[in-house]
Amino acid sequence: MAFNHLPAGVHDALGPLSVMPVTHSVPMATNHRPDRSSSDTASSPSPGTVLDRLASGPSRASRITHTEHLPPREGRHAVWPERIRSEVIAAVQAAGIEHPWAHQARAAEHALDGESVVVATGTASGKSLAYLVPALSALLDGSEAPNGRGATALYLAPTKALAADQCRSVKELSQPLGNAVRPAVYDGDTPVEQREWVRQYANYVLTNPDMLHRGILPSHPRWSSFLRALRYVVIDECHTYRGVFGSHVAQVLRRLRRLCARYGASPVFLLASATAAEPSVAASRLTGLRVVEVADDASPRGELVFALWEPPLTELHGEKGAPVRRTATAETADLLTDLTLQGVRSVAFVRSRRGAELIAVIAQERLAEIDRSLARRVAAYRGGYLPEERRALERALHSGELLGLAATTALELGVDVSGLDAVVIAGYPGTRASLWQQAGRAGRSGQGALAILVARDDPLDTFLVHHPEALFDQPVESTVLDPDNPYVLAPHLCAAAEELPLVEEDLALFGPSTADLLPQLEAAKLLRRRTKAWHWTRRERAADLTDIRGEGGRPVQIVEAGTGRLLGTVDAGAAHTTVHEGAVHLHQGRTYLVRELDLEDSVALVEEANPSYSTVARDTTAISVLETDVEVPWGEGRLCYGSVEVTNQVVSFLRRRLITGEVLGETKLDLPPRTLRTRAVWWTVTEDQLDAARITPEILGGALHAAEHASIGMLPLFATCDRWDIGGVSVPLHPDTLLPTVFVYDGHPGGAGFAERAFHTARDWLIATRQAIASCECDAGCPSCIQSPKCGNGNDPLHKRGAVRLLSVLLRGAAEQEKADLPKEAVPAAESSAD
Repeated sequence: MAFNHLPAGVHDALGPLSVMPVTHSVPMATNHRPDRSSSDTASSPSPGTVLDRLASGPSRASRITHTEHLPPREGRHAVWPERIRSEVIAAVQAAGIEHPWAHQARAAEHALDGESVVVATGTASGKSLAYLVPALSALLDGSEAPNGRGATALYLAPTKALAADQCRSVKELSQPLGNAVRPAVYDGDTPVEQREWVRQYANYVLTNPDMLHRGILPSHPRWSSFLRALRYVVIDECHTYRGVFGSHVAQVLRRLRRLCARYGASPVFLLASATAAEPSVAASRLTGLRVVEVADDASPRGELVFALWEPPLTELHGEKGAPVRRTATAETADLLTDLTLQGVRSVAFVRSRRGAELIAVIAQERLAEIDRSLARRVAAYRGGYLPEERRALERALHSGELLGLAATTALELGVDVSGLDAVVIAGYPGTRASLWQQAGRAGRSGQGALAILVARDDPLDTFLVHHPEALFDQPVESTVLDPDNPYVLAPHLCAAAEELPLVEEDLALFGPSTADLLPQLEAAKLLRRRTKAWHWTRRERAADLTDIRGEGGRPVQIVEAGTGRLLGTVDAGAAHTTVHEGAVHLHQGRTYLVRELDLEDSVALVEEANPSYSTVARDTTAISVLETDVEVPWGEGRLCYGSVEVTNQVVSFLRRRLITGEVLGETKLDLPPRTLRTRAVWWTVTEDQLDAARITPEILGGALHAAEHASIGMLPLFATCDRWDIGGVSVPLHPDTLLPTVFVYDGHPGGAGFAERAFHTARDWLIATRQAIASCECDAGCPSCIQSPKCGNGNDPLHKRGAVRLLSVLLRGAAEQEKADLPKEAVPAAESSAD
């Protein structure tokens, strides 16, 4: 029997995995405080005082496992390069910014020298100004050309909301420059009647990679005057482009560079990133160019108090009698309620749309019991809302009408939030970089701030709140992406061939896999070679072959059955697990039950209801090895990396009581299986190793299953992934390896780089996994160590002590390696790119 742990969603027949990168938008410039009256500032309590008040309730103080105090930091000023137009400097000064920070001036110098540059500094460090000043100066020069558009700039943001927010900022900053700078948003929400004006007259166009992929590049003749004059390409929040999404964007940028060269332009790329390991390496992989990094943050920082918070154990018992902690959702709702009562402006970041809705509803109900007017000052904000709903919430947040918000990353990516006093993070967001980005949303104007990480009942969260050094003493992760993934590269080669026939000189631009893929695309009758070029052969648009978000088809529309009203959408790959028949769906604080899921028409019909439970899908998974790329000995066992095929089927769903998580029952489902070809890391153990670990046949399945669950939970500490981005299977006797085997795989076709990263850090990864299991206080296993919230087998069987012994023996063999990462000679050069 195989025990599986599936990602949140998968692609094609298996459906895609939604990559929801956790990042945040950067204000245009934060070298000065926003308008908050002196009385407001004086009356704001210190972050330490706010935390003391939160911890003053019954048993509250014991929930804080660690408090980190980060002292304020003084800023270091510089002067703008002399080549910046004086009018631009005057406009910046008129905005209240007298002098730049040192990193802003240095980044501008690189841009003026024609060097692509990535600014990788902390939250609210003014990264936007670093790229805006040289861009505006170039546009001002270009406005003196006979056609008034001798220079243009293209701005790319991961979301439409961020592009719209930045457009407002650019308009405000460039107002003294008159008509010389003409910013405009060009995305799916841009009215048709405005699009032609943008193409012909705008010189600072703000868009997203999706629109660049589907709208601008395929229509490049209509954009010829813009592309011919393109001086700068700004890539904001570039750390969000990781995994499959990042790999797609990397190929979109190569297509852009190819077309620019066709029109005689060679733009400089200006990138803004959260603090990350090796930002120049990641930026170079994304753009395909040499990129200089500016990572010495010279901006000031206010005091930050960062608390790690572990919810208490309840009297309830979960699966197999395991102790159950109070949920992070319930705990965060209480904290948001208390912060609102204190008048503290706060955002609670939540990992799921459902969680954001639940926290907002719970906080509103509790505030209404005290003062009905307070309930209106808390709301939810998430993806899937209609555009007009999002805009209304954004306006209320900017105006101060809202005091507390429960938000997914849709807010973090979309809106500049100034003047926040506190951030509550409901569950570790997946990477240290994301954690610091979210924490940095408070105190953005330089005042003191409070951040609280509320641990979920999860192996990684539990490990982190009891090992604060893993958060505060370790560098942030590297960004993982693989532009050479053939599942990513192939559709972009087709799109590029439709834009301009591909020639031999283009092969190096798109990467080393291109030459091997072209004959396959010819055989599939997608491309045809004529003389010296490859041409697109079909009538349909090649850009429609792929969704760069990896979302696998058109979104499923969620429609109210009685009225026909469109409530929102859900990614196609997540439909089987989130809007199956009988699923509970939350929207704008209202609860709905899914009555029917029509996969053919991509519609889920729902009816408003008030169930006392939430729902969680269950699934089964089988895995087969297609090809082993690399194999190294681990004692008597083996550690491998290669290609696998995963077959998954959602078979049922659980009903869980709200707040407590108690299981109320299980309902069977009849949904089609889905398959996925991807990349995986796996390890095997021998009979002798099992004997050394005292693993009998009776407990073998449980020991492997427990080790699999915990290793998946710990991998985000070593790769820029979320546990929902990856899946796993454990098998007491796998037909391909003929040994007990544990697999961990990427939930994306062709892989996303996460399993490869796991292979290269396997020893450290599994050491942390063993430590997380062994240090948990439970007797037989619980959600804090070996139980998984998305286990397709109902967390059965699991054997905690067997997993610890098994990992100990496995790591004893691995200790013979010279270092934690695998030796270079054991790994082919093509496989070491993720490092």
